[in-house]
Amino acid sequence: MDPISPGPEEYGHTGGRRPLRDPLTADFGPSVPAPARTAHLVSGDLLLTVNPVDGSEIEPCPPAERPGSPRKRGADERAEAERAARPPVPPGPAQQPLPLLERQDVRERLVRLLARGRTVRLTGPGGSGRTALLDLVADDCDDLAPDGVVRLDGLHRTAEDLLYELFHTVYDAPGHRPERLELRAPLAAIGAVVVVDDIEFGGAELEELLDATPECAFLVSATPDVPAPSADADVEEVVLGGLDRAGGVDVLERAAGRVLTEEEANWAGDLWFESEGLPLRFVQAGALLRQRDQLRAETGAVDEYGVFEDVRPVVNTLEEFADDSAPLPSLGEAAAPAPLLASRLSASARATLRFAVALGGEVPHQAHLPALVGDTHADAALGELASCGLVSPAGSRYRLAAGVRTQLEAAGYGDDAPERARTAAEHYAWWAGHPSVTPERVSAEADAVLAALAAVVRPVEGDDGQAVRLARTAAPAFAAALRWSAWERALRYGAQAALQSGEVPEQAYFHHELGILALCGGRLDRARAELEASIGLRGALADKRGTVAGRRALALVADRAGELPGVPVVAGEPVLSAPPVRNTLVTPQIVAAPSAKGLGIRRLARRNLVAAGSGAVLAAVLGTVVTLGMTSHDTDDKNPAGRADVNPSASQDAGDTTADPAQDTGAPPQQPAGSSSTPAPGGTYTEPNAPVPASASPSAGTSGTSGTSGTGTGTGGASPTPTRTTPAPPTGPARPTRPATPSPSPSSPSPTKPTPTTPTPTETDPSTGSSQSSDLATAVQSTEATETASPADTDPAVPSPL
Repeated sequence: MDPISPGPEEYGHTGGRRPLRDPLTADFGPSVPAPARTAHLVSGDLLLTVNPVDGSEIEPCPPAERPGSPRKRGADERAEAERAARPPVPPGPAQQPLPLLERQDVRERLVRLLARGRTVRLTGPGGSGRTALLDLVADDCDDLAPDGVVRLDGLHRTAEDLLYELFHTVYDAPGHRPERLELRAPLAAIGAVVVVDDIEFGGAELEELLDATPECAFLVSATPDVPAPSADADVEEVVLGGLDRAGGVDVLERAAGRVLTEEEANWAGDLWFESEGLPLRFVQAGALLRQRDQLRAETGAVDEYGVFEDVRPVVNTLEEFADDSAPLPSLGEAAAPAPLLASRLSASARATLRFAVALGGEVPHQAHLPALVGDTHADAALGELASCGLVSPAGSRYRLAAGVRTQLEAAGYGDDAPERARTAAEHYAWWAGHPSVTPERVSAEADAVLAALAAVVRPVEGDDGQAVRLARTAAPAFAAALRWSAWERALRYGAQAALQSGEVPEQAYFHHELGILALCGGRLDRARAELEASIGLRGALADKRGTVAGRRALALVADRAGELPGVPVVAGEPVLSAPPVRNTLVTPQIVAAPSAKGLGIRRLARRNLVAAGSGAVLAAVLGTVVTLGMTSHDTDDKNPAGRADVNPSASQDAGDTTADPAQDTGAPPQQPAGSSSTPAPGGTYTEPNAPVPASASPSAGTSGTSGTSGTGTGTGGASPTPTRTTPAPPTGPARPTRPATPSPSPSSPSPTKPTPTTPTPTETDPSTGSSQSSDLATAVQSTEATETASPADTDPAVPSPL
């Protein structure tokens, strides 16, 4: 069938044209930027949202989003985590591990001590084989504890870092970082053998680590320059020394892969004396012998065919192998063999060593070597370096072996260190910000990233802000991976670089993140200082979103510190106080805020003071009005100085009762203002509108007279003055019981509120001849005494005024 002219439609061909493909310009055009990666974390009772654009946001965690009790990992999960914590296997031919010679006694002793639950500190110089011995002991103790063996790296770690790493290794708690107080209970429930290599602290900090994990047995290794444990700490000290001469020769033979000649054996004896029997020196010496044998075997082939000339350094073979015999390295070269070993490696391996020197001894992961070196096969360089003993495992990564960095720097491998560090920083900035890279992968490479950041933090000529970009991309990843010590270091490096380069927006970002970190750690003073600096910088830049995020975090700091929201009062500024008010129902209490810069609290304080003062004045006025209304009596002419009502009322004396003399048939219906009324006899009660007995009336011809006390009284005064009736003292033999309160007469006029004046009357009682002055204060005190008294304490002969 012709593919160009297909058959008719009955054969399945429609004869139509094939539809056009989608245009390819969209695939190669500018891509849409990926959205910023945010992460939600729970730190204690706070909910942290890591935002790499405007800055992280923090708020109290809702109860529904708080994680429950963490779950311990199973045996399979622990095994997977242990495999992930080990360094990757270098590419290339598999290398047979060397046996550990002359360490069997120390190995058995360590296992016995750990089986009894003791904590052991293994001390030895660099290159003595501490890491290899820890690996063997960890394999022997795999079934000693219920939670197995936990391997941790102590290099550049504090006690707090190790505690959190131990927690996340044993428990499955993603996105949760408990507070230190919350961390005590889960740590106390861990029963494991914890192996910590290259620990860098001792003393009180080591004791804190041990006290937080009472059910764990620790095996830590350290160099002699690390501070020793405190005297009270129950830690066994085991010192690891070098090998003897026979052991050194045995390691050299195993590393060289053959039996030594007599000349080589004598050379090994001199090396043992020079290196004090450190196993690392014999491993490197064995690599020198292997390279020597390889060079002797390949000399003819390289000269004839030029094989491996692209990967082999330029070597003057005629001078090195005169008369077909290669001399042994000198004793100085054998004691510091790094430059000689590196000169016989491939170009990629030597470039990798230069990057390691520039990064402070940190070897980048083998996946980054092709991009850094510029060779697609550069990942094989790690295998070359490991076989020569130039690198050693450190946690989940590799570092230059002990003493190698110093030897390489002396050989000139650090001359281009600034340029190499800038290249590494540029690469890591691109890699850490890539959407496909998870925060956990960035956290695993944290030591190399931080080393590159520390190397480029100081700006040089031609610097385009690589340190700031690297810090901006790496810091959020460290935060999301719960590697908060690395997060803090990256933020501080970034703040320093932004300050030196004059990038104000970046300074504001780093100060904001440092404030958030300090708030999560409970350092409120530090958090307040960082957030205020960030708010000030963003306010100058008119960054509204960043300013709002900073103010929210600052309000949370004030809430945690127990302060009023807003900016505190400026130091030395007078604090407003409410005016003193007597007999108020509410007494405002104004507490001065701590002194600091700001003016927002003064407005809030003024509003509170005005409201409190207005309430106090209103309460005082209402109390005065109620008191005057209760002490006034109804009269026919609505005169405050009128006669006393027939209904008994509370007076200054609890047992006083009065009667209305106007109900007596012999008395006039009204009395002039200012005259006194005749009281009822003591111990009697007068019904409303009831006549007064003759025996209870005063003597005939006696009338109330009004006295004066400096001002006119009675009806002839310029203004009516309230008067008070003075009853006679009770003379009855017994006090009658209290009857029900009679209802007021319907014909009596409604009581009126007298106008408050300053009365100074003086009345003379007709029956006793005594004078009494009454004023507004006496009435207020009488009424308050009556209101505060309970019914059981009130005189039963005096009915309630209400």
